[in-house]
Amino acid sequence: MQHPVPRHLKAATVITVSDRCAAGAAVDRSGPLAAEQLADAGWHADQLLVRDEVADIAGAIRAAVDAGSRLVVTTGGTGIAARDVTPEATGPLLDRELPGIADAVRAVGVAQLPQAMLSRGLAGTLGSSLIVNLAGSTGAVRDGLPVILTIAEHVVSQLDGGDHT
Repeated sequence: MQHPVPRHLKAATVITVSDRCAAGAAVDRSGPLAAEQLADAGWHADQLLVRDEVADIAGAIRAAVDAGSRLVVTTGGTGIAARDVTPEATGPLLDRELPGIADAVRAVGVAQLPQAMLSRGLAGTLGSSLIVNLAGSTGAVRDGLPVILTIAEHVVSQLDGGDHT
């Protein structure tokens, strides 16, 4: 459940996109890992689990932003399988795409696993929040979230009208 958090706090939401986890047929490992990494970096992170459905993913992202999350990280649904629709759900929501973030996440992933170049994850802003898609593996979260954390506070500051330093 998403809890309203004042916008000035480091509020985040991790959304795991997985039909199998949502149905109880698999255990979500990437979402809890992302929440743990965010907490270690000083972010308060709520967790959600949704099916691989455009409406479910988009609705969860919008609800997280509306509830005050300044950083929304999705995990899962970025590949090339027919049910991988996270980029299709995310793209139309973005006010501004930030391809450099998604490219940096992919580059770190490819250094560990060549298949990471198949991720179609996006990054961008929605209102005063940063939205980033990660692949659904624990490796993608372990490698990609530190990349996001190097820039997330700066993005949030910029969205709040902060200086470019």
